[in-house]
Amino acid sequence: MNRPMPDARGPREPASWRMGPWRFVVWFGTISLLADVVYEGARSITGPLLASLGASSLVVGVVTGAGESAALVLRLVSGPLADRTRRFWGLAIGGYALTVASVPLLGVAGVLWAACVLVIAERVGKAVRSPAKDTLLSHATAATGRGRGFAVHEALDQIGAIAGPLLVAGVLALTGGDYGPALGVLAVPGIAVLLLLFWLRARMPDPEAYERGTATSAPTAPDARGGRLPRAFWTYAAFTAATTTGFATFGVLSYHLVQRHLLSTAWVPVLYAAAMAVDAVAALATGWLYDRYGPRVLVALPVLTAGVVALAFTDTVAVAVAGSLVWGAATGIQESTLRATVADLVPSGRRATAYGLFAGVVGAASLAGGALTGGLYGYSIPVLITVVVAIQVLALVLLAVTRVDRR
Repeated sequence: MNRPMPDARGPREPASWRMGPWRFVVWFGTISLLADVVYEGARSITGPLLASLGASSLVVGVVTGAGESAALVLRLVSGPLADRTRRFWGLAIGGYALTVASVPLLGVAGVLWAACVLVIAERVGKAVRSPAKDTLLSHATAATGRGRGFAVHEALDQIGAIAGPLLVAGVLALTGGDYGPALGVLAVPGIAVLLLLFWLRARMPDPEAYERGTATSAPTAPDARGGRLPRAFWTYAAFTAATTTGFATFGVLSYHLVQRHLLSTAWVPVLYAAAMAVDAVAALATGWLYDRYGPRVLVALPVLTAGVVALAFTDTVAVAVAGSLVWGAATGIQESTLRATVADLVPSGRRATAYGLFAGVVGAASLAGGALTGGLYGYSIPVLITVVVAIQVLALVLLAVTRVDRR
């Protein structure tokens, strides 16, 4: 699965490039940063907000679960739709618009049913835009280096994921817990998201020109819009499913920390923010290594996934906290380098479809992983560690098969 390296001097810029590929990646990362401020800010208080409108814990669980399911499952539709229509910019803008409109309206919804609809609508917006957005980004990373391009995008994204909840917390503190202003202020970065999207589309309406202008990432399969996805993609999806199935959620990690009295509830968000910072650093590091050494660097992901359960579920504060930070590192690889590899395995004409299917696989595996780790945690932590390690060994085998299929 080794690929030629981009020219160290940087790619030449054909006349069809209205801005350099790195500038495109950074501007798209800035858009994602601002969008994360909006929807991560809202998600940080979704539970208390719905409760303030009369929702029970069951309603909160069902609504948030339905939103996460929609964010992943609907990509099975939006991915093929993007490939079929080639309206990548339109779908990206439409999805972002739905998200940034839904969040401020949450603050003035006033009734439970309307708030529930808006919570789900925000997640639907993510489902609509993600395959198209990843495809647009993949074209530019053909010129910058897949790993580094997706890593820089993820690092910028995580800045927003940290800033959004902190902004909302600050406004809540200033207003005495009034959700209206806290969510209303998120309209400002939301408007900036849409303005930047329209500006970026005007500057670079055809990002595929980046990929046409470089020979560094041409797929071995024919670049057709029809036909089957490469076999290597499916074995890679199986690898991703395996390593994700053994991946504990932060909800389970924080549950352990609080229930075993290792951390107070107030410190959990601080630890989460630290894990997100590690996420960004890990994304940048593995992205650089990916461009230098290829997908073999993904060997680190099963190792880190096994390390999470081995460290995080101890009764020693420092070790358990270290396990949560390892979780952040693994998350950074999942959100950046895993996506970069999809672009290298699938030809441009089928890439949005591949991203949609890939998200469906990740979503199903995440659900299975949450249930598996949560269930085994309550049964026996040593059994949990043993099962997760066994799954990660399987993942390593599947990664090796993927490399063989790619050749």
